[in-house]
Amino acid sequence: MNPADRIAQLCAELQRHNIAYYVHDQPTASDAEYDALMQELLALEATYPELITPESPTQRVGATPADAFGSVTHRRPMLSLGNCFSEEDLREFDARAKRHLGMDEALPLEYVCELKLDGLSISLTYENGTFVRGATRGDGATGEDITQNLKTIRGIPLKLTGENLPERIEIRGEAFLSHSEFKKANMVREEKGEATFANPRNAAAGSLRQLDSKITASRRLRAYFYAIGESLGWEPTSQSDLLEKLQNWGFPTNPHTEKFENIEGVIGHISGWTEKKNALDYDTDGMVVKIDDAVLQRELGQVSRAPRWATAFKYPALQVETVVEDIRVQVGRTGAITPLAVLTPASVAGVMVARATLHNQDEITRKDVRIGDTVTIQRAGEVIPEVVSVVLSKRLPGSVPYFLPETCPSCGSALVRPEGEAVTRCPSSETCPAQLQTRLEHFVSRNALNIDGLGGERLAQLIESGLVTGFADLFTLEKEKLLPLERMGEKLADNLLGELAQKKKTSLARLLFGLGIRHVGERGAAGLAQHFGSLEKLQGATLEQLGQVQDVGGVTAQSVFDWLQSSGPLLEKLLAVGVEAEGDEAAPTSDHFSGKSFVFTGALEKFNRDDAEALVRRLGGRASGSVSKQTSYVVAGPGAGSKREKAESLSIPILTEDEFARMLPEGTLEVK
Repeated sequence: MNPADRIAQLCAELQRHNIAYYVHDQPTASDAEYDALMQELLALEATYPELITPESPTQRVGATPADAFGSVTHRRPMLSLGNCFSEEDLREFDARAKRHLGMDEALPLEYVCELKLDGLSISLTYENGTFVRGATRGDGATGEDITQNLKTIRGIPLKLTGENLPERIEIRGEAFLSHSEFKKANMVREEKGEATFANPRNAAAGSLRQLDSKITASRRLRAYFYAIGESLGWEPTSQSDLLEKLQNWGFPTNPHTEKFENIEGVIGHISGWTEKKNALDYDTDGMVVKIDDAVLQRELGQVSRAPRWATAFKYPALQVETVVEDIRVQVGRTGAITPLAVLTPASVAGVMVARATLHNQDEITRKDVRIGDTVTIQRAGEVIPEVVSVVLSKRLPGSVPYFLPETCPSCGSALVRPEGEAVTRCPSSETCPAQLQTRLEHFVSRNALNIDGLGGERLAQLIESGLVTGFADLFTLEKEKLLPLERMGEKLADNLLGELAQKKKTSLARLLFGLGIRHVGERGAAGLAQHFGSLEKLQGATLEQLGQVQDVGGVTAQSVFDWLQSSGPLLEKLLAVGVEAEGDEAAPTSDHFSGKSFVFTGALEKFNRDDAEALVRRLGGRASGSVSKQTSYVVAGPGAGSKREKAESLSIPILTEDEFARMLPEGTLEVK
């Protein structure tokens, strides 16, 4: 096959996989298979650059940084929506539309309900099926040209599928960041010593306004589409027709969209989502209600800057007032100083909140948060609670602005804030007890070496007594030195030493994750372990070889390389005390579970959870700790709670342990 034909074939195949994943939520290729196709396409296009087309999937990785954003005039204004806050408001909206249409109010109107996403409105223009321009909403009349950044979102088709495509059409939707990706983005920023994002919406907006689209590409934004602007060559007959056509063209639409025969069906639907929305992996603050019939939409028209045929029902904000009793600072394992507001406990969306992040000094100053202030706090989904604003009318007399301490509360070192950075940090990485403790807590955590009996208080005790000054010291602890410690009896000492002796032998993936190498998460650690198979081979790896590992990009490869160059003595100490890191997180031995993702939850009775997750990976699948739309199955034991509920809300199959066992190849794993 000649290069041009193979490139066209690869582009078509990758586009099919993108549509299957983002539009239909039914992956047709594993990450490894997808990446292999992408690497082949990149190699061919590097050899034959004249064959690169604007709609090639390789154009999603990011382009040369722009100097500034241009402006885009929307041919049809991007309107706002009127708001409803109660059942009465919705019934009045229905009655008002019928009066305008001259309808008998007893007759029903059909409606479509769509979740109102808390993201950033975007507009995509296609000419003869090819994506040519993307923009923000801006002021509704003019937005910013963010074409290169929008190309990095895999769910956005660069070329529409199907025949008889419109000569030109503008597609409108919402770009957003899921809670899980929001957490990952903030983790990366913390490790780099950068200010964390306040919430997913700010993160999405900031990501789309990056002059360097490679940064946008790293954030893994998603988008759902639900409207059109200018259209030459096609008009929908209804909102339902539009959503179906968008899917046929290759656009992801929200799977929770539903149609109702009358406004009472809408009201019941909205009521059902009051709590259910909190289980989603993204933020939604309401429900958009649209009259389905496009002829009626055109007849109703608009008033001011909002259509008469649609409204947004806004759920009560998940915000409450409470008091800042104190502001304390935490020292992270990289030395980053994070201020936390200690709050009078308050219930937010059914969860008791007693503290909230204040991010950094700039954020404290901007909101002017002071000890003793009454503040409004919020918690959206699984996002860390945050202080939204200060209730100035309730501020106590004599309150003073808060500033971070000048010295580290753990070691007394003078804190530093490098020029141009938002994060203040302790520079004493080797001698600061707090940094040592957080590194050790990570090292012994469940997904690292999984050492039971070493919680935060016990580790602090070992550090304060001088028994532990680094990772290797854990494995040299002796019973006679443990016994004098407070609340340490013979049985506890024996159990702890037995656990440490047992966990000396671990997997390479667990060890690499536990060592806390900057930018190396669980997936990156597993990728390194699978690729090199042993610590010795990893230590001898070149920067180029590290960059070839799946789930390890250029920044991570450089971080691992630098860490390996400077951490020889640390690894030698671990090996000297008997730590063995086997490459048992080997490459999959079969593709039995290829493209499938499992979550194990509850008190499993027949399987050991770690073994079951490792088994899924060996059979070519994925094992995750959280439920999302990409989850294929949830295996639930007794006592399964929120993860089971989230699976039910997403209609994900829930298996018993016996049902999971029947899915395994014969003789794969003996159950307990």
